[in-house]
Amino acid sequence: MTKELTRFVYVTYIRSTPEKVFEAITRADIAKRYWGHENVSDWQPGSKWQHVRDNEERTVELVGEVVEISPPSRLVISWANASEAEDPESYSRVTFDIVEYDDMVRLTVSHDDLVVGSGMAKGVSSGWPLVLSSLKSYLENGTSLDVFAKPKAA
Repeated sequence: MTKELTRFVYVTYIRSTPEKVFEAITRADIAKRYWGHENVSDWQPGSKWQHVRDNEERTVELVGEVVEISPPSRLVISWANASEAEDPESYSRVTFDIVEYDDMVRLTVSHDDLVVGSGMAKGVSSGWPLVLSSLKSYLENGTSLDVFAKPKAA
């Protein structure tokens, strides 16, 4: 049976350079400051990458492979929950496209091959806006958002 797939696309403009935005995504020491996770890889095509929680347990939450990399304008990675890493059908695909404007960049994140109604599709639809807002805040102001914050009770 064929699964119905969907995609999530988020576009934001950041007062920064393509190099700084690309580094913020690929350098573990920067990503943990605004994402609460480190993206760990040698960032070569075909290499593995891991999304490691920045805590004492150092939990690997997501895994994948570097599909394409063209610094500082494009990164494509496969993406799956670490617990589902052995299932090839569990992988989705994330593309980061960075385009330079006068004094800013346009960052487009496209998350493709998501199964409609899946936990991953639901998670990324709320997760990407928060993470990318935190990235923007961090690069523009030096302060990140709490990406683990929960809504206040009504």
